Amino acid sequence: MTADDAGSGTAEEREAWDAAAPDGAVRDTGARESAAAEAPEEALEDEDQPDPIALRLEQLILGAERRYTPFQAARSAGVSVELATRFWRAMGFADIGQAKALTEADVLALRRLSGLVEAGLLSEPMAIQVARSTGQTSARLADWQIDSFLEGLTDPQETGMTRTEIAYPLVELLLPELEEFLVYVYRRQLAAATGRVVQAADDAEMVNRRLAVGFADLVSFTRLTRRLEEEELGELVEAFETTAADLVAAHGGRLIKTLGDEVLYAADDAGIAAEIGLRLIETLTHDETMPELRVGIAFGTVTTRMGDVFGTTVNLASRLTSIAPKNAVLVDGAFAEELSRTGDAPVSEAEAAEAAAAAEKEGEEPPSYRFALQPMWQRPVRGLGVVEPWLLSRRA
Repeated sequence: MTADDAGSGTAEEREAWDAAAPDGAVRDTGARESAAAEAPEEALEDEDQPDPIALRLEQLILGAERRYTPFQAARSAGVSVELATRFWRAMGFADIGQAKALTEADVLALRRLSGLVEAGLLSEPMAIQVARSTGQTSARLADWQIDSFLEGLTDPQETGMTRTEIAYPLVELLLPELEEFLVYVYRRQLAAATGRVVQAADDAEMVNRRLAVGFADLVSFTRLTRRLEEEELGELVEAFETTAADLVAAHGGRLIKTLGDEVLYAADDAGIAAEIGLRLIETLTHDETMPELRVGIAFGTVTTRMGDVFGTTVNLASRLTSIAPKNAVLVDGAFAEELSRTGDAPVSEAEAAEAAAAAEKEGEEPPSYRFALQPMWQRPVRGLGVVEPWLLSRRA
């Protein structure tokens, strides 16, 4: 029996599919066929028919025609319907009932992912996590490219052609190039991430690592949303995210995520995180279109999951951002200690003066520091107790 045989499968498998199907979906193929027999022929022809151009675009991008229902795809891939449904949902796709909407590529993807589980290379929960992280990341990339990239290429529209009609030849030309570039960037990022992991001191540090974590937050953004037009607000957010991403990357940090008016970044070295924070302030201060900025940085153990960072250190950096003065960088005590340990900042100005005087007396070069630290008043921080923040600045 082939996967194309509608209604194939044991009673147990059908019950598994019924349990996985969404509420209100047509769960039984026999019931669907019965309903179809009673429906007028004209209604059947129009029912659930996708837009022809949209269908052509889908076939162009996927490289295959719709052929399988979810049940048939699972059978063809040799996996349970329950597991196939979990993979599908983890990738971020809605339940599709018994619609014939899947292609040979979907079957192949199921085989590959389940094959990794069967070979013992991935546990089933890890395979689900792989599907979820890949789906979330690629969904955002795809949305950005469609909303921004293709929109720009198809504007202004050619006379007598809709945007959708223009999109087809553009996708046909761009798809191979964008796919190759995506694979290249992914391999580059994978190599960089692997390099950071293998340099960890021990196995525990591979997951729970000591990092500098920084938040940069635009001041009075909520007020801006009321004053600016949607297009102006979108341009401001895009300019902020672009500037932040470029500066973080250029100075050796990693952009973790952007949240419209806020960016989260991390660095293995406290000096790198400090440089990024100050550069962000300095760059945006010279841009008249940008509001003021606050930056908070903390240093400590951080848990990494699916490209994101979690833990007390991250929470502390966020709280420091909320209490930082405008166009200033606040850091926690651990971050200040790390800068002093690496020689990027003096423990105190008094100690720096003493070291400079001693060096001058010996005829030696005085120690040079990149940053200055000024202790601020201790204050309670919600959920974290009393903290003593330090004001970070460049040393003259």
